[in-house]
Formats: sequence, C-alpha cells, structure tokens
Amino acid sequence: MKSDKKILIAFILNLAFSIFEFIGGIFTGSVAIISDSVHDIGDAASIGISYFLEKKSKKQPDEKYTYGYVRYSIIGSIITTFILITGSLIVIYNAILRIINPTQINYNGMIIFAIVGVFVNLCAALFTREGDSLNQKAVNLHMLEDVLGWLVVLIGAVVMRFTNFALIDPIMSIGVAFFILINAVKNLKKIVELFLEKTPHGIDINEIKNHIREIDGVIDAHHIHIWSMDGQSNYATMHIVTNEDAHTIKHKVKEELSEHGIKHATLELESENEHCSEKECHVEDNISSHGHHHHHH
Repeated sequence: MKSDKKILIAFILNLAFSIFEFIGGIFTGSVAIISDSVHDIGDAASIGISYFLEKKSKKQPDEKYTYGYVRYSIIGSIITTFILITGSLIVIYNAILRIINPTQINYNGMIIFAIVGVFVNLCAALFTREGDSLNQKAVNLHMLEDVLGWLVVLIGAVVMRFTNFALIDPIMSIGVAFFILINAVKNLKKIVELFLEKTPHGIDINEIKNHIREIDGVIDAHHIHIWSMDGQSNYATMHIVTNEDAHTIKHKVKEELSEHGIKHATLELESENEHCSEKECHVEDNISSHGHHHHHH
C-alpha cells in the first residue's frame, strides 16, 4: 500500500481513538489518560498534516522546484514536532497541578481503557511499520510510543488499584511527556541539520575523496559538496582532475559514489594543466570560481 494511503488510515484510526481516549480520561479521572489523549490528538493532527504534505512531496520536479517536492514532507515533520513539544509541556503543567491537589480515580475503568489502548495502538504500529520516509518513520515512532505509553498506564493502573496510591497517575504522565519531549527535540535537530545542508549522516567526505582519488585516471578530486533533500537521497557536486576520457571517468566516479549511497552527482572535469583558481583558496574553500575550463576531446 502507498505510504500516503497508510498515513491516511493511521490518521483516521488515531483521531477516532484519541477522542475516545479523552472521554475515557474524563470518565476515569485519570490525568495520565487525558495527557496521553492530548499527545494522541497532537499525533493525529500531525499525521493529517503529514498526509497532505506527503502527497505533495511525491510530486515530480518541475521548473519551480527543480529538486522536486521532497522537503514538503520534512515540513510535516517540523509541524508534528512542534505540536508534540507544545502538547507535552501542557501535559507536564497539568500533571504538576494534579500532584499538588490529588483527586479520586476510577482504577477499574482505567485498566479497561489501558488494555484497549495497548491493543489498538499495537495494531496501528504493525500497520505503519514498513515506512522509509523520515515522515513515516516519525509516524511509526509515535505508534510505538503510544504502545509503550499505554503499557505504562496499564501497569500503573494495576498498581494503583491494589495500593490506592493516586500520585502514580500524574507521575506517569510526566514520564510519558518527558519521553515525547526528548524525542521531539532530537527530531528537530535532524531537521535543522537537513536545512543547513549538513553532510548527511553516515557519509565521510574524506573517505569518499580518497576512494575517488584511487580510481584509475583520476589525478585529484576537490570541492566536494554532499547534501540531502529529505534525509534519504543524497546529492553531490565535485571537481575531478583527469586527463582521461571524460565518459569513462564520469562513469567510474559515479559508480563509486553510488556505492556510498549517492545517486545524484554533478561532476566538473578539469585537465591536469588547467588552472583551477579555486585551488589557491582551497583552505578557505571559497566557492567563487574564475577558472576557464577547456574541454579536450
């Protein structure tokens, strides 16, 4: 099934469930369940946003967006992340109020809700498991967190049922909220790195440079830039110094790059005696190029 279809189904499931859960939280008087529902409504909203943006991100490149629309799916991730950060802060605030003045909780109702919660979220998590886009990974992570969150609520409810220690409830909800908060912030860091064109995770520029220099016929490689649009597909540009036939060299270099997970590469070829003005300022690595490039056929 297409990833955006999957996301839509997950959205409907999640939304229905979080409304059901909110009512359940009020009915049982459990702040852990209410806080969980806030988190779930946040998730549902973000999945909905993801759905529309995921659809948009599948559009083919055109002259307005020459790289295609993949980063739209990242914007989905940003919105999701902010919703989760806000949601978890609200939850922490309410839990603290609850610790200050505790209220009565219906433990049996809470146990039943938690069992249903674990079951529904487990189904949803299995359902969204095979996703590879950063966006879908985020959605699946939420599902798994929901399963964990509900397991915690279930255990807590059972413990409270037998000990009548009502403080466990707000403490659990703070735990869940901190967990969400930490993950959301981590996610934000990844997104910011993408937008800052940081070298993609798992790519070592020096190693790639050395591998390219080892290719027969390549004298030097410099000005290597590698970046990613969406956290999956990597792009590269570089200058290759060679006296060999351009086609052969290009083919070899591109093969080497694709082994490093770089599928799109733009190569500029220079002959050995050609003066690349960028070499002089190699230390500062200024991008301004005044070199005259001669093609030898």
